[in-house]
Amino acid sequence: MRPTLVVMVKEPRPGRVKTRLGREIGMVGAAWWFRHQGARLIRRLRDPRWDLVLAVSPDTEGLTSRVWPADLPRWPQGTGDLGDRMGRALRGFGPGPVAVIGADIPGIDRARITEAFAALGRADAVLGPAPDGGYWLIGWAGRRALPAATFESVRWSTEHTRADTIRSLGDCRIAHVAELQDVDTVEDLRRV
Repeated sequence: MRPTLVVMVKEPRPGRVKTRLGREIGMVGAAWWFRHQGARLIRRLRDPRWDLVLAVSPDTEGLTSRVWPADLPRWPQGTGDLGDRMGRALRGFGPGPVAVIGADIPGIDRARITEAFAALGRADAVLGPAPDGGYWLIGWAGRRALPAATFESVRWSTEHTRADTIRSLGDCRIAHVAELQDVDTVEDLRRV
């Protein structure tokens, strides 16, 4: 069974995406960056070894958007915090391996995704760490149900995010892959 790669995208509207970056470079500039970064990432990650799915937000607008490639399947992210939305994605595709990524990490390429899916051959879950204490990828092997407590009490957008997520996975075997930088600020843009 082929694995599934889920890319979480938002409609790139000023003031709705990359707002921390937007406070530094302007909301229009941040939305422009996100749109073009997302488009490049999606082009780079097309690969016959996995199914590529776009998890869109907001749901209705994202499902009919002309911004993202029309030939790719779209799945509404739904309501709730990031953990609620990622949990639905990890549970909603399968029964084989599923990996979820954001569209704001310029360093993601096919080799990194291949590495993550390979790690799921020997672990229940995989995380791609980010230097700020978060992560750019989470994956689930699908050999058993995702623990019900996954993402409970995670302090999102803090230096505790990755540690809290690991704790929420309980006794699962967790693999880690390469650290990559996401983009939230102008300083992050300079680093990548």
